[in-house]
Amino acid sequence: MTSPTPAHYRTCNLCEAMCGLEITLDADRQIVSIKGDKQDPFSQGHICPKATALQDVYEDPDRLTHPLKRTAVGWEKIGWEEAFDEVAQRLHAVQEKHGRDAVAVYQGNPNSHNVTSILYSPTLVRALRTKNRYSATSVDQLPHHFASYHMFGHHLLLPVPDIDRTQFMLILGANPLASNGSIMTAPGVKKRLQAIQKRDGRVIVIDPRYTETAQLADQHFFIKPGRDVFLLLGLLHTLLADKLIQHGRWTAFSRGLDELTQLTAEFTLEKVAPLTGIPVAHIRQLAHEFATAESAVCYGRIGTSVQAFGGLCNWLINVLNILTNNLDEPGGAMFTRPAFDVVNITRAMGSRGSHHRWQSRVRQRPEFTGELPVAVMAEEMLTPGEGQIRALITIAGNPVLSTPNGQQLDTALADLDFMVAIDIYLNETTRHADIILPPTTGLETAQFDIVFNALAVRNVVKYAPPLFPPAPEADRRADWEIYTAVAQRLLTLRGQNRPPHRRDYLARYTPEQVLDLALRTGPYGVRGDQTHPAQNGQSLKLRALRQNPHGLDLGPLQPELPRRLATDDQQINLTPEVFVSDLARVRHWLAVPPAPHELVLIGRRDLRSNNSWMHNSLRLVKGKNRCTLLMHPDDAAVRGLAEGQLVTLQARVGQLDAPLALSETMMPGVVSLPHGWGHGRDNVQLAVASQHPGVSLNDLTDDQWIDPLTGNAVLNGLPITVTPAVAIDPIPNVLLHHETTPS
Repeated sequence: MTSPTPAHYRTCNLCEAMCGLEITLDADRQIVSIKGDKQDPFSQGHICPKATALQDVYEDPDRLTHPLKRTAVGWEKIGWEEAFDEVAQRLHAVQEKHGRDAVAVYQGNPNSHNVTSILYSPTLVRALRTKNRYSATSVDQLPHHFASYHMFGHHLLLPVPDIDRTQFMLILGANPLASNGSIMTAPGVKKRLQAIQKRDGRVIVIDPRYTETAQLADQHFFIKPGRDVFLLLGLLHTLLADKLIQHGRWTAFSRGLDELTQLTAEFTLEKVAPLTGIPVAHIRQLAHEFATAESAVCYGRIGTSVQAFGGLCNWLINVLNILTNNLDEPGGAMFTRPAFDVVNITRAMGSRGSHHRWQSRVRQRPEFTGELPVAVMAEEMLTPGEGQIRALITIAGNPVLSTPNGQQLDTALADLDFMVAIDIYLNETTRHADIILPPTTGLETAQFDIVFNALAVRNVVKYAPPLFPPAPEADRRADWEIYTAVAQRLLTLRGQNRPPHRRDYLARYTPEQVLDLALRTGPYGVRGDQTHPAQNGQSLKLRALRQNPHGLDLGPLQPELPRRLATDDQQINLTPEVFVSDLARVRHWLAVPPAPHELVLIGRRDLRSNNSWMHNSLRLVKGKNRCTLLMHPDDAAVRGLAEGQLVTLQARVGQLDAPLALSETMMPGVVSLPHGWGHGRDNVQLAVASQHPGVSLNDLTDDQWIDPLTGNAVLNGLPITVTPAVAIDPIPNVLLHHETTPS
């Protein structure tokens, strides 16, 4: 019997939690086990069911092994140099004929988990010189960045809950027991929430569903989807009217309190409570408990982002934390000091974010930080005229399943002049590509979290080298090599490929060298003011992380303001004009409440699922069908529907059939369908997912319904009808005015 090789330690990259892993191989370097790393200072042995799927992804026979080219008789393998040349030549030809904005780029969520993609994909994007840039950000977290940009001066300066020290946690539209935390990197979040209760603190959840997190909480309130803005305004009104404001350090570096007092005066509890479904007395009590707690933090996530008032909600959450002296204070909402300090690095490069530098062609939606809202991408492909998108690059993304009105995008992709996908799978989106370039991934790559260390509830740092070399029988390239090769060819075709400047580190250095440089010059490096015992008084460098494979604990979050503020006047802006102006929509709702809908649809998250590509792991999809429509039994009884029955869901943009599951965890009038499914399309090479197809929530979500302030897609609170599964005619186009007057 062969003995196992020494364990390999790394961080799981399948969600935001950054759980430490211990991976054991046998003598033949086959994976024997994947389990939690008990010596990881952050996760301390915790993992969720997704972690073992890293083996499934690495060993997946459906992973593409070579570059593929579409031909008249099907896909054929081609060499990398041929692929690079054709991609660059065809993209260049499209731009030469139709203009540089005729090429678009879309980046999916997995890029955030990939250090080399974060560092090197901008090289390719810049080489394209296009304004048609899109990503998963605008179907997920854009309102968070929008609020931080306008209040704190930098779109990446995001406050996160200091969950390990708070005494009162108010959770709006988030289910961290299923998501493992989101914009709150917190492995073992269940234990962290229970620890609040063990120290006599309280956890309160506001959600249209009695979620797994709500079941753990001390108290739960149902709220009508998309109405969080009224709750938040009611809480702030109560704080100001009842003189509950807690002054602290924030008063010395904030402006706009007097204006804020005037703005919230009109939003009395008697006005706003009926729109939320939460009684006046409960909102008032909640405001008093939050304001008088020893420490408190309000945390909102998907439910407060993917709705018509997403921008306002995230602004008001920040304001609530500030006015109760719970911003930048222990136990409140705090800022990280990561070893790879992306905020300071981008700030030093002159980039703090941007807003409204250009607009989309069809709907005139403004850019934010170099990107347009993904909800406009399909119309930019389908609408003829100057500037029409005629070619597309997708990078680790499946927007047919993850962006609103996926069927429309499916149609648009089929009509492009050219499409290239940098992806490991032939999926529902990449099936439209002319060329697919498969990168190495997961266990074949080095692992370092840039994004999620910047969102962690504790300052930590960890690095892991690749566990496996690229498979010898395959012909894959590292993604950073793909970005660089295509970018260089594009520049050469334009006559712009010059030797790199001495400060162009990405062109001159390997990813490990860039990472080492960032660590040395970061807050724990030679120029920093923080140290750690493991460093022996030396500046933090990559060598130290190699010597500490379990990672380094850099300590709890510390007050960072006003030093970290990136606003021109070094002040928090409590009342940015963009938010003040958008309150007009709230006043309109108060004056003319929208007509009630029989049913509205929300999404939901499952612990064993994050992105659509995880559905090709049998261990993550086996068992009971999870792609079901949850409905309250009373709503089903009124419609004559029964448990397990196939029902038809219908919205403005389309319809689909799903099995019905009855549950009293649903607020009456609200139904729920999970996202990321819909694997029943033709010409897809996903054997497991095709056997567990489910249906796509985004075949119902409406590309015309966005938050007009931020441009983020509205994926929650969608009006629908639910009937027994029979063929029915499309309903009239009644939702066209969602942008200005959400229904």
